[in-house]
Amino acid sequence: MSRRDQRGLSMSVEAVVLIPALLLVVGLLLVLARVAIADQHVGVAAGAGARAASLERTQAAGERAARAAVVQALGDRGVACRHTSVMLDTSGLTRALGERARVSVEVGCSVDLSDVSLPFMPGTVAVSATRTSPVDPLRGG
Repeated sequence: MSRRDQRGLSMSVEAVVLIPALLLVVGLLLVLARVAIADQHVGVAAGAGARAASLERTQAAGERAARAAVVQALGDRGVACRHTSVMLDTSGLTRALGERARVSVEVGCSVDLSDVSLPFMPGTVAVSATRTSPVDPLRGG
Protein backbone atom coordinates (compact mmCIF):
# COMPACT_ATOMS: atom_id res chain seq x y z
CA MET A 1 0.00 0.00 0.00
CA SER A 2 1.39 3.40 -0.93
CA ARG A 3 1.70 6.34 1.42
CA ARG A 4 -1.06 8.15 -0.42
CA ASP A 5 -3.45 5.21 0.12
CA GLN A 6 -2.49 4.99 3.80
CA ARG A 7 -3.11 8.70 4.29
CA GLY A 8 -6.53 8.43 2.62
CA LEU A 9 -7.42 5.45 4.80
CA SER A 10 -6.31 7.31 7.92
CA MET A 11 -8.50 10.30 7.04
CA SER A 12 -11.48 8.00 6.45
CA VAL A 13 -11.05 6.36 9.84
CA GLU A 14 -10.85 9.78 11.51
CA ALA A 15 -14.04 10.87 9.77
CA VAL A 16 -15.83 7.70 10.83
CA VAL A 17 -14.91 8.40 14.46
CA LEU A 18 -15.35 12.19 14.53
CA ILE A 19 -18.60 12.67 12.61
CA PRO A 20 -20.82 10.61 14.97
CA ALA A 21 -19.19 12.24 18.00
CA LEU A 22 -19.83 15.67 16.51
CA LEU A 23 -23.46 14.79 15.77
CA LEU A 24 -23.95 13.65 19.38
CA VAL A 25 -22.53 16.92 20.70
CA VAL A 26 -24.80 18.95 18.42
CA GLY A 27 -27.80 16.85 19.47
CA LEU A 28 -26.96 17.31 23.14
CA LEU A 29 -26.70 21.08 22.65
CA LEU A 30 -30.13 21.09 21.00
CA VAL A 31 -31.65 19.19 23.92
CA LEU A 32 -30.05 21.48 26.50
CA ALA A 33 -31.20 24.57 24.61
CA ARG A 34 -34.76 23.30 24.38
CA VAL A 35 -34.90 22.53 28.10
CA ALA A 36 -33.37 25.90 29.05
CA ILE A 37 -35.80 27.83 26.85
CA ALA A 38 -38.77 25.84 28.15
CA ASP A 39 -37.61 26.50 31.71
CA GLN A 40 -37.57 30.24 31.03
CA HIS A 41 -41.00 30.19 29.40
CA VAL A 42 -42.51 28.17 32.25
CA GLY A 43 -41.13 30.75 34.70
CA VAL A 44 -42.73 33.55 32.69
CA ALA A 45 -46.04 31.67 32.62
CA ALA A 46 -45.93 31.14 36.40
CA GLY A 47 -45.24 34.85 36.89
CA ALA A 48 -48.13 35.81 34.62
CA GLY A 49 -50.44 33.47 36.51
CA ALA A 50 -49.40 34.86 39.89
CA ARG A 51 -49.87 38.43 38.73
CA ALA A 52 -53.29 37.69 37.23
CA ALA A 53 -54.45 35.97 40.42
CA SER A 54 -53.21 38.79 42.63
CA LEU A 55 -55.42 41.29 40.79
CA GLU A 56 -58.62 39.41 41.60
CA ARG A 57 -60.79 39.81 44.70
CA THR A 58 -61.90 36.23 45.36
CA GLN A 59 -60.10 32.90 45.40
CA ALA A 60 -62.29 31.41 42.68
CA ALA A 61 -61.73 34.37 40.37
CA GLY A 62 -58.01 34.31 41.18
CA GLU A 63 -57.72 30.64 40.29
CA ARG A 64 -59.59 31.12 37.00
CA ALA A 65 -57.46 34.14 36.08
CA ALA A 66 -54.22 32.36 36.98
CA ARG A 67 -55.01 29.26 34.93
CA ALA A 68 -56.07 31.36 31.94
CA ALA A 69 -52.91 33.47 32.16
CA VAL A 70 -50.67 30.37 32.34
CA VAL A 71 -52.32 28.79 29.29
CA GLN A 72 -52.12 32.09 27.40
CA ALA A 73 -48.45 32.66 28.28
CA LEU A 74 -47.40 29.13 27.28
CA GLY A 75 -49.40 29.38 24.06
CA ASP A 76 -47.95 32.78 23.16
CA ARG A 77 -44.43 31.41 23.54
CA GLY A 78 -45.10 28.22 21.60
CA VAL A 79 -44.26 25.88 24.47
CA ALA A 80 -45.68 22.46 23.67
CA CYS A 81 -45.96 20.53 26.92
CA ARG A 82 -47.03 16.92 26.91
CA HIS A 83 -48.51 17.52 30.34
CA THR A 84 -49.02 20.81 32.15
CA SER A 85 -49.81 21.20 35.84
CA VAL A 86 -50.79 24.37 37.66
CA MET A 87 -50.81 24.48 41.46
CA LEU A 88 -52.13 27.61 43.14
CA ASP A 89 -52.09 29.17 46.56
CA THR A 90 -54.65 31.96 46.45
CA SER A 91 -55.33 32.01 50.19
CA GLY A 92 -53.86 35.52 50.31
CA LEU A 93 -56.97 36.78 48.55
CA THR A 94 -59.06 35.98 51.65
CA ARG A 95 -57.06 38.28 53.93
CA ALA A 96 -58.78 41.32 55.37
CA LEU A 97 -58.19 44.71 53.82
CA GLY A 98 -55.01 46.31 55.07
CA GLU A 99 -53.20 43.00 55.64
CA ARG A 100 -50.28 42.07 53.45
CA ALA A 101 -50.60 38.85 51.53
CA ARG A 102 -49.38 37.12 48.42
CA VAL A 103 -50.46 34.47 45.98
CA SER A 104 -48.22 31.87 44.40
CA VAL A 105 -48.43 29.78 41.26
CA GLU A 106 -46.38 26.71 40.42
CA VAL A 107 -46.35 25.57 36.81
CA GLY A 108 -44.99 22.21 35.71
CA CYS A 109 -44.39 21.18 32.12
CA SER A 110 -43.22 17.93 30.55
CA VAL A 111 -41.09 19.05 27.61
CA ASP A 112 -41.23 16.71 24.63
CA LEU A 113 -37.80 15.60 23.39
CA SER A 114 -38.87 12.73 21.17
CA ASP A 115 -38.01 14.55 17.94
CA VAL A 116 -34.36 14.94 19.02
CA SER A 117 -34.12 11.17 19.51
CA LEU A 118 -30.67 10.76 20.98
CA PRO A 119 -30.13 7.20 22.20
CA PHE A 120 -29.48 8.14 25.83
CA MET A 121 -32.12 10.92 26.17
CA PRO A 122 -35.52 10.41 27.77
CA GLY A 123 -38.67 11.21 25.79
CA THR A 124 -39.63 14.05 28.13
CA VAL A 125 -38.01 16.25 30.73
CA ALA A 126 -40.00 17.91 33.51
CA VAL A 127 -39.42 21.60 34.21
CA SER A 128 -41.24 23.66 36.81
CA ALA A 129 -41.25 27.15 38.24
CA THR A 130 -42.92 28.88 41.16
CA ARG A 131 -43.61 32.59 41.25
CA THR A 132 -45.37 34.80 43.79
CA SER A 133 -47.09 38.14 43.52
CA PRO A 134 -48.19 40.47 46.31
CA VAL A 135 -51.85 41.22 46.83
CA ASP A 136 -52.70 44.89 47.14
CA PRO A 137 -53.56 45.34 50.83
CA LEU A 138 -55.91 48.22 50.01
CA ARG A 139 -57.81 46.57 47.16
CA GLY A 140 -61.50 47.34 47.00
CA GLY A 141 -64.16 44.77 47.76
